[in-house]
Amino acid sequence: MKITLRPATKWMILFLFAWPSSVLAQQATANRNVILRRDPATASPALEHLLKGARLILVDATPDSGFYHVRTEDDQVGWVLARYVSVSQPVTPPTPITPQPTGVGCDPSLASHVYHPQRLIVKQQCTTVTGIIVDATNGKQPDGVRHEKDGDTHGWLKVDPEFEPLLNAGNKNDEGGNLVFEIVCRFPVTQADAKAACKGYTDQVKLPPVGSHVSIVGTLVQDTFHGQWMEIHPVSSITVLP
Repeated sequence: MKITLRPATKWMILFLFAWPSSVLAQQATANRNVILRRDPATASPALEHLLKGARLILVDATPDSGFYHVRTEDDQVGWVLARYVSVSQPVTPPTPITPQPTGVGCDPSLASHVYHPQRLIVKQQCTTVTGIIVDATNGKQPDGVRHEKDGDTHGWLKVDPEFEPLLNAGNKNDEGGNLVFEIVCRFPVTQADAKAACKGYTDQVKLPPVGSHVSIVGTLVQDTFHGQWMEIHPVSSITVLP
């Protein structure tokens, strides 16, 4: 017997299989025309204008600053005012087919030291990517990485050709065509709400100098804030290649 799925049903099934298995996909609907914004603030740039009735999935079921973090049917991720969102009952996703990790040596304990992990969509729990470390600071930092307020690095990896499909528009437009890598809790934390994530943890990852050809092992994620680029975050290890 041939079963035909409606477009909305197809979309939901595809979304559920792509979503991390630990999350319950919770549906919602825009109850009026509303702006999808890059960050949870009314002054944040608009990503899309959503019409009343637009179907959404909550990235996080808890509002932040009066906004819900949502994903739209056309795969945009951003923030909408919570009062303009009607939340449905949570949907338990079917058991996803989990891809086998291509990396070895990932440290699962690092996940507890990631600041605001709800903003990250996990694409692969453990993977290995090779490339050349390039300066992400335009010469402002001798180690070539930005020193973020949450204590993490913001480094750039010019990936080897076989890994170029990992790069998305955010990497190409906002990150110089490079894959971002973040070593967590590398620097002193100056952002008040990020201090808890690094409390009691000392970073052990060795950061080779700019120009090194390396292998980076860690979790492949998409950062849904800002340019929505792809990252290795957190990084478990970096090894210099011959």
